[in-house]
Amino acid sequence: MIKIFIAFVIFAVISVTLLLKMGDKVDMQGESHGVPTETSAPAATEKPAAATPPADAPAATTPAPEKK
Repeated sequence: MIKIFIAFVIFAVISVTLLLKMGDKVDMQGESHGVPTETSAPAATEKPAAATPPADAPAATTPAPEKK
């Protein structure tokens, strides 16, 4: 039991040391499949899609079917 504890402590020390030395170079994104993971591009350059029509546009509604 003590051997498992000592192995865990050694593994934890190595892991923390590597994380501290790597700094911001550690990639925690998982599998990226060739997709660039750099997301520091400003989001303000993209124009958001209009979710609702403008207030002056007529609403395109269809009448509900009549219940008999």
